[in-house]
This record gives sequence, C-alpha cells and structure tokens, in this order.
Amino acid sequence: MKKNGLLSRAFLAILFLFLYAPIFVLIAFSFNDSKSNAVWGGFTFDWYVQLFQNRTVLGALQTTLLVSVLATLVATVVGTAAAIGFSSMKRRPRSLFLTVNNIPLTNADIITGVSMMLLFVFAGQALADFSGWLNSQEWAVNADLWFDFGFSLSFVTLLIAHITFDIPYVIVSVQPKLRQLDPNLAEAALDLGATRLQAFWKVVLPELMPGIVNGMLIAFTMSIDDFVISYFTAGSQASTLSMVVYSMVRRRVSPEINALSTLMFVAVLILLVVINLRQARQEERRKRQALRS
Repeated sequence: MKKNGLLSRAFLAILFLFLYAPIFVLIAFSFNDSKSNAVWGGFTFDWYVQLFQNRTVLGALQTTLLVSVLATLVATVVGTAAAIGFSSMKRRPRSLFLTVNNIPLTNADIITGVSMMLLFVFAGQALADFSGWLNSQEWAVNADLWFDFGFSLSFVTLLIAHITFDIPYVIVSVQPKLRQLDPNLAEAALDLGATRLQAFWKVVLPELMPGIVNGMLIAFTMSIDDFVISYFTAGSQASTLSMVVYSMVRRRVSPEINALSTLMFVAVLILLVVINLRQARQEERRKRQALRS
C-alpha cells in the first residue's frame, strides 16, 4: 500500500512538472536581460516596459480581449437559453439536438475555420449581387444603405465565428446542472405567488450559476486561445494576439511575448482563485443553512 501511494505521488509530481514547467520557464525568461530564450543574462523589467510601448502587440491584445469578452457574453446567454430549451424537450429530439451540438466540439478547427470563411465570403458576394440588382431597378433608392452589411472578412465575422464555437461549450457545461435541478423548486415558487420570471431569476438561475460560470470560463479560454478559426475569419482588417505571435515565430519571438504571456497567466490565475473561493463560500453557506433547517 505504501509503495502504491509513493508511486501515485511520484506520478502526480511528474505530471504537474510536465504541465507547469514550460510556464515557469516562460515566466523566468520574461525577466531575462538577454534576448535569448536559452541563455540567462540577468534580471530586468525592460521587456515589460517595452511591452506597453509596442502598439502592434497592444492592438492585437485589445482586439483579442474585445472579441473574447463579447463572444463569451453572447455565447453564455444564448448557450444557457439553449440548454434550458433542450431540457424541456422530449428524449429523442433532445438527444438529436445534443448530438448536433457536440459536433463542433469534436470537429477539427481547420474545418470549422475554412467552412466559416467560405460562408462569410458567399454571404458577402450574395448581398453584393442583390444590392447591385436593386440599384439597377428604377424604383430602388440607394440600396447600398440597406444591404451593405459588411460581411467581408473583418472584426464582425471574427466575432460571429467566436460566438459560434463558444456556444456548444456553454451548453455542455449547463446541462449537468439542469439534470441535477429539482423541477419542484420552480413549481413551489409559482405556488407561493412568484411569477415565472421571478421563479427563474431567484430560484432556477442560482442553481444553474456554477454551470454557467464554468461555461463562461471555458468559452473565454477557448476564445482567447483560438488561432486557426481566427486566422481564416479575421481577414486583413483584424489581428488577434495569437496571429501576431504566429507572425513573429516566422522570424523570432520577442521576449515581450514572454512578458505578455506572464501577465495573462497571472490574470487568469487570480480570476480562477477568486471564483473558486466564491464557490467554496457559497457551498459553506448552503451546508450551514442545511444544518440549521
């Protein structure tokens, strides 16, 4: 038994070392005075200073955060509503829709990216042809104002693509909480005089909140980390951070990227710690209320 315990601990130590050693090396070399990623030249904060002076990297970071936040918010609302809708269906149609929902999760990113690019290009060409046909008619008045939606590859198509592949992750995260939800809670709230909106907002939504938060975090992580789909749907007008890093890899990765990655890692770590502490406090409150009752 002791040998098995030692082996399991050693395996876990090796596993965590394999997972987090690259991150620790990245953090260490973000303070390296040398441009080399293999030779330590001393301790410095110069790369952090230069990072906040690099307009290209900061612009890409701004675009990435804006797309990720907007896509996460929209996907969380739509995915939660879709999950609730699926739970109210009968078994066969629910299984069918959940299977369709799981296809983007297992589909290769390159297939999703290329297919969305073709869809956006086709939609843009179709709208341009329709606008041209309207302008050729005598009764048409400045049809470009109504049908020039800007469906060429741009920030808008990038945002739509991120929302599309974020929604399935939210649905998958909310579904387990819906299965655990007692349907009698909402009915009891209705019997006590609450409206359907009040029952959902004060009874159902708090029970689903852990799944919603998890889905939101996963969607944000997938969106901020995406490269392939963004590469095919952003066009030449928008560049995400992953696309800028990819362009740097062709020549040389600047140590400024190490500094930026360190800051992003620390921000995500702080966010996860805050959320986990909040969930732990909520669980303690529920246990105390259960003991009192």
